[in-house]
Amino acid sequence: MPFGTPGKILHIDLTESSFFIESIQDDFYRLYPGGKALAGYYLLHEIPAHADPLGPENVLIIACGLLCGAPISTAARFTVTARSPLTGAYGESEAGGFWGPELKFSGFEAILIKGRAAHPVYLWISDGNIEIRDASHLWGREPAVVQAQIRTELGDNLIRILQIGLGGENQVLFASITNELRHFNGRTGMGAVMGSKNLKAIAVRGHGRYSDFAFDSASLQTLGHKIAQDVKNNPISWGMHEQGTLALVDGLNNSGMMPTRNFHMGSFDGASKINWQSYSNEIYIGRQSCYACSVRCKREVEVKDHYLVSKDYGGPEYETVAGFGSNCGIADIKAIAKANELCDRYILDTISTSATIAFAMECFENGLIGPEDTGGIELRFGNTDAMLQMIELIAHRQGLGNLLSNGSKRAAQTIGKGSIQFAIQVKGQELALHDPRGKVGVGIGYAISETGADHLVTLHDPSLSNSDSFSFKSAKMISEKVVPLPATDLSDQKVAQYWLFENWISCGKTIGFCFFGPAPRSYMLAPDVLDAVRFATGWDVTIAELLKIGDRSTTLARMFNMREGFTPADDMLPGRLFTPLENGPLAGKCIVRDDFVRALHTLYQLKDWDLETGLPTARKLHELDLSWSSEYL
Repeated sequence: MPFGTPGKILHIDLTESSFFIESIQDDFYRLYPGGKALAGYYLLHEIPAHADPLGPENVLIIACGLLCGAPISTAARFTVTARSPLTGAYGESEAGGFWGPELKFSGFEAILIKGRAAHPVYLWISDGNIEIRDASHLWGREPAVVQAQIRTELGDNLIRILQIGLGGENQVLFASITNELRHFNGRTGMGAVMGSKNLKAIAVRGHGRYSDFAFDSASLQTLGHKIAQDVKNNPISWGMHEQGTLALVDGLNNSGMMPTRNFHMGSFDGASKINWQSYSNEIYIGRQSCYACSVRCKREVEVKDHYLVSKDYGGPEYETVAGFGSNCGIADIKAIAKANELCDRYILDTISTSATIAFAMECFENGLIGPEDTGGIELRFGNTDAMLQMIELIAHRQGLGNLLSNGSKRAAQTIGKGSIQFAIQVKGQELALHDPRGKVGVGIGYAISETGADHLVTLHDPSLSNSDSFSFKSAKMISEKVVPLPATDLSDQKVAQYWLFENWISCGKTIGFCFFGPAPRSYMLAPDVLDAVRFATGWDVTIAELLKIGDRSTTLARMFNMREGFTPADDMLPGRLFTPLENGPLAGKCIVRDDFVRALHTLYQLKDWDLETGLPTARKLHELDLSWSSEYL
């Protein structure tokens, strides 16, 4: 009987140029229903302890979310995991677009890739048929050329292509992976892992449909139509449709939470030059979408003068605008669009790229590096040309870029001279552009996340600060215990609510939802999420079971990190966040370190983790059906 999956996992060994196919059973899939959960299960099983992240023993795992490919808005996500070369920890990144649904339509729920090809190759997956094809002629070519060439070679313009760029080929430790040139598995360096395997791309084509393996496809289709209409009727989702994530610029800047000049400040005096109005007036040309999504939040941009920004690579999101804008002290939306295009051409994570450049700017301004290190570049805040030059040097691993391509933490360890205080990172991964001195729950997420700093771990604090808001009322559908709390509150109640929504969002990464789909963050109410899973699988799931799936997924990732030698000491924010902001509405505000440590201890107790070792207890593992995982420590 169908239960929401094509039921097959493809195992590839690039060293041996071989593959085999594994079948999925219903009872297994209910515990690990795609995405983050399925990937976490195989990560522990398949990767030996302390494997070199860039060695053939690392395994790149690509797993579709349970609902990926269903006719449901915002349910097109898939997960890529491996041991991260940037952090040495559990590496994970989600993306939307069209590639994930196409993989399901071709007959596979997931792909596990180990080994290293003797020369550049790409995979060709078509309706269950597998080929490993030579890609020597594609190595070093830019993504638009690679996509066009593969489609020409294979004779089908509807082939979906997942690929790396120069960043992955050169094993920049925060290199990304892209599909359709504009949807990115951005964080934790999964592109470097793919490049280390000499794997340039994965092309997929499938003629199946989600209805082929859905339990009740008619009801799922009806629900999809209802949810698509809800997009138009909800101000949160319609606002995302109209402005994308750029709507965050004014809100965060005006509230003092937009990182500026490497997190010294929370407000940027040039914000009006990089906000949605400036974006729409100067670079915006249209919107795009992911598979079956009515939100259509993707922006398309083009610049025809000076910077010559191509429309082939989409447009910058909020994180990119704030990263290359306020955090680097740059108030030029066209220059930011060019920075985004360069990162997309080279397929680099824009968050880590911009944050590492901001780190280097602060080092330069404090005399820790000089023109002799930068090749004469005046690497100062506000220097647009310097910022763009550094992207080029990072992608090509040239000059100072060779050092910065390893991320800010490793660069600081090499530079020394106290420069580690300028590296705004957790576990080696740079912070996203939401200052936790104004969103302390986000700060907990930055600290505790198994991937290093990640802003998509839990619900952002302002969503639950107003009891009259849609977000708050929809949160009550997940738990009646939710209460309104200020964004800067760090009480036990805040910690409990953090954990609740960490589990909810972790489950979303397993099911395959975008962060801008389910409430409380967006428009899709919890009963609709339940119905979608029920219609897809035939399981009589509850909110409690979905939360448990989310908990199981993060616990698997925690077990991986414990095996790799991480400890509670790694669950800590950078020192700068315990110092006061220098300007804006939150000037003088900081996180109190002792209060933050107490909150982490409370979270450990809620999660049932040992305070000394950080390990989930045997009781916790048993509760989550993960007792087997202790064998891998």
